[in-house]
Amino acid sequence: MMAWLSMLEDHWGWLVFAALLGMAEVLIPGVFLIWVALAAAVTGLVALLLPISLPLQLLLFAALCLFSVWGGRRWYVSNPVDSQDPLLNDRTARLVGEVVTVVEAIDNGRGRVKVGDSVWSCRGPDAPVGTRVRVTGAEASVLKVELAGI
Repeated sequence: MMAWLSMLEDHWGWLVFAALLGMAEVLIPGVFLIWVALAAAVTGLVALLLPISLPLQLLLFAALCLFSVWGGRRWYVSNPVDSQDPLLNDRTARLVGEVVTVVEAIDNGRGRVKVGDSVWSCRGPDAPVGTRVRVTGAEASVLKVELAGI
């Protein structure tokens, strides 16, 4: 009777752990804890159905964690979530097409342009201060520009 009671406690522990991880995923979304929660839930169900010791449960949980995180990652790679703003964290890509003003003459292909309230390094055709140029791309934080035919 006592062995069955300890087995019951083990499975409840795993299921509560899975529920806590699921709540943590909702509160702090990162698409990671849900896979660990799934592993804990499956471990809890296995502990309920089969009389396995705690060390075996921990080993099963570790293996299920690895498998579920790997499987979840593969699923998200093959089924990407479309973003409403795919350039959100790519500031230079957001600037492509913008017309900006040269604030330090572009000489020998290098200069500086004013973008909003900041100044960026740029590469492009030689142009004097005050010339309007269009951003065509970027390499790291250096903007590529061309003369804006306004």
